[in-house]
Order: sequence, then C-alpha cells, then structure tokens
Amino acid sequence: MSNAHQFLAVDLGAESGRVMRGSLDGGRLQIAEAHRFVNGPLQQGESLRWDFPKILAGVKRGIALAVEQSGKNIAGIAVDSWGVDFGLLDERGALVENPCHYRDARTEGMLEEAFSRVPRREVYERTGIEIRRINTLFQLLAMRLRHDPALARARRLMFTADLVAHALCGEIFAEYTLASTSEMADMHTGEWSTELLAKLDIPADLLPPIVKPGTVVGRLTAAVAAECGCGRVPVIAAGSHDTACAVAAVPAEGGDDWAYLSSGTWSLAGVELKKAVITEASFERNITNEGGVEGTIRFLTSLAGLWLVQECRRQWQREGSDFSYAQLTEMARAARPFAARIEADDESFAAPGDMPARINRYLERTGQRPLSDKGEIVRSILEALAFTYRRTLDNVEAMTARRCRVLHIVGGGAQNVLLNQFAADATGREVITGPIEATSIGNVLMQAKAVGAIGSLAELRKVVRDSFPTQRYVPGETEAWENERRSRS
Repeated sequence: MSNAHQFLAVDLGAESGRVMRGSLDGGRLQIAEAHRFVNGPLQQGESLRWDFPKILAGVKRGIALAVEQSGKNIAGIAVDSWGVDFGLLDERGALVENPCHYRDARTEGMLEEAFSRVPRREVYERTGIEIRRINTLFQLLAMRLRHDPALARARRLMFTADLVAHALCGEIFAEYTLASTSEMADMHTGEWSTELLAKLDIPADLLPPIVKPGTVVGRLTAAVAAECGCGRVPVIAAGSHDTACAVAAVPAEGGDDWAYLSSGTWSLAGVELKKAVITEASFERNITNEGGVEGTIRFLTSLAGLWLVQECRRQWQREGSDFSYAQLTEMARAARPFAARIEADDESFAAPGDMPARINRYLERTGQRPLSDKGEIVRSILEALAFTYRRTLDNVEAMTARRCRVLHIVGGGAQNVLLNQFAADATGREVITGPIEATSIGNVLMQAKAVGAIGSLAELRKVVRDSFPTQRYVPGETEAWENERRSRS
C-alpha cells in the first residue's frame, strides 16, 4: 500500500477514549483501533471533573501504539470530543485545573441568572444554539458569579478536543464546529459574540481565534514526537466536535431526503443544511444550529441517548448483576411492550446515580406503577428514545419543508438492533445503520481532505459507502406505535 495515506484519529467520548488508525488507498478506507482507554467523571471535592492528565496519557499511549502498528509514515493527527466542556490555561500555557464535567451541579440556576441579564430569545437569535444549562456560556457565568479563582488565573480557554491538540502541538485555537456548540459564537458571522459575552460580564479575551474544520494548526512538538516514537506529524483540526465528524461520515447519496441520528451516550438527530434556521418555531422547540464541516449547518436536537441504559447497567453492576449490553437488549426484546411511559430527557435523569430508582420515582410522580423487571425498564427506555426520534423528525421536517424518507443512524448505538427497529417503527421511515465508527471515519477523511487526498464532501461520503457495510430496517408494527404515540400526546 505504497500510495496509502495514513492518519490517526483521537476520538474522546464520555465513557472511553481511543486512538484509531486510518489508511486511505484507492478510494477505500480501512480503519482499526490502536488503543482504547477508560474515561469518565472524577469527583474532586464538590466538583465533577475530567481527569485530563489521564486522558492525555491515554492519547499519547495510543499514538505510540499506532506508530508501532502502522509505521512512522503518518500524514496527520486530529482530535475530536464532545462539546461545551473546556480547560483554562494560565499565562504560561499550563492547565489551571482539571476541566469541569458538563453534568457538574455548578450550572444549577444559571439559566435564570443569564436571562435576567439577556432575554432568552436574544441569546438564541445570536447563537442559534439550543438553550441547555450545560452549555459553555452558562458554565462560565457560574464561575464568574462565584468569583472562581481559576477564572482569575486564566488567560485562555480551550475546548476539550482542542485542549488535547494543544498539549500535542502547543498551538492555541478554537475549531469552529466545537466552538459553535458553546452558545458563545455568533451563528451569523462564525465569530465570537462579543456583545453577548459583554452583557454577561464574560471576558471575550479568554477565547482563542476560531479556525475552520480542515485546518492544519501545527505539528507535534519535538518532545511529544520523541515520546510517541514518530516525527513531527501535522496536527489537523479536522472537525473537533465528534458529531460534526460523525455527520460528515453519513453515507448519504445525493438529495436532501434524509436525516441523521448519531447514536451513543447522547442521541443527536437532525438534518444537514446550508443555512441556519433561527425562527420562532425553532426557538420554541429549542432546536439547535451547530456548525458542520464544509460550510454546512447541523440543524438538530440533542436527546438523552443510551445514557439511561448505561447508568442502569452501572447500577446493576454495583448490585452484583453484570449484564452485557447484548444481554440487556435481549431482555428488553422479551419484555412487555409499552410497560411504562418515560420522557427520556426529563431533568431528573441527567446526573449520574441510581438510574432504575430514578426511573421508578419518575413513574410514581407521573401516576404510573414502578417497574421491577430489568427487561421492562430497558425496553421502556428504548421505546422512549424512539418516540423522541419521531417527535424530533416531525419538528425538523415542519421547519425545513423537507420530507425525510430515510433516517441514517451512525455511531456506537447503531449496534442496538432493537432500538434501530423501534426507530423504524416509531418514525415510519426506513432506517439505514452504519458505519458504527462514523466519528473516527469522519475525523480521518476530513484529515484526508485537508491534505488534498479527497476533493469534496460528496467524494468523502462515496468513500464511506464504498468502504463500510450498512444495514436496513423497514417499518413494521407502525399501527401499534402510532396508537401508543397518540395516547401519549
């Protein structure tokens, strides 16, 4: 494979991080995992944080292993992660403290505080971003109002993926797709909304310059290159937001009659547009406009995703029952349908903890019987997710005058065949799943585009179609799902 381009994708998720090797040759991509490491929240005093030194150590170890496996001829490295979270750098460029986790309690009450200073509608009209208390804007407001000493020491703010890239190459920047999710960027200009920040007394000089996805931002420092056993490989801001990379890798072919769902800890469902939709209807439904690659907009809603199942599994493990996800899915398949009605995005499910107990408290609060059968609990969660997919697609179609014939599901959650079928049944649309590794694939192929190995987004998606299998699900028991949906309305 002498003409192959080799790339490394660092993909950071809420449960794990990994370094993936990608090889592009003759219009076909091969991808393999070089290293995976555990990630998750760390309780430090009263704060829920990310263990950044552990994350960085895992990343460097992964790069070193990938170099051993594929050789030193690497054309690029790029990092992607979830949005909104950030680290603060001091005047020497050193990390002030471990970054806070988006589920930390410090943002409680911050929406009310913010909107006492700036109308909610104005925040949305400037940024185009859904109002969620986890967003960077509200995290910074909490620090400001509490006179957090870390903020006083800070000279620059960097979002999670870019913070890791900074540790690798020493450069300070904010990649556009990640910056757009912060609720601090102006959706109309693509730059920071300095007027909004001033109204909330948040210092705009903390924020680094915004760069476009596909920008070569630097090279590995000599020290990092020596530690990882490679040369000074280019570091590329391919698309620092994981969903931006995942949507880039959706294997859609022409037209605009498709929607996407990036399925994992979170579910992110929507359509790809050329221009943001900021209207009364999108404001009322809290639909977001996030920056995508190649000048696109991801018009979507962030949904709870498989977080509820993950937390149930963790609780049952603590109680001595170590079920695999495959076992939980089979238990759900065999369980009674529509045993409970859950709103998966209810605020009571947002924080880590005993999720089965929280679900039962929710059921009692809403006049329903608690569930004791584990299969019924998991099935009720999956049904709730499928109904949120239907509601989201209906809303998106109404605001974009589109009819989405196909729903593309990508990401790790695409492995849950029961949820995929529920999605087809609940939405009444054909579901196409795959690729599972969409985020890493999009990361690698955006790097390939940055170095000229791919010419366009359409060509990128053709590489995905030619390289990875998909699976189709057709709507089945639509009448039963429609009847249940109407009864829940």
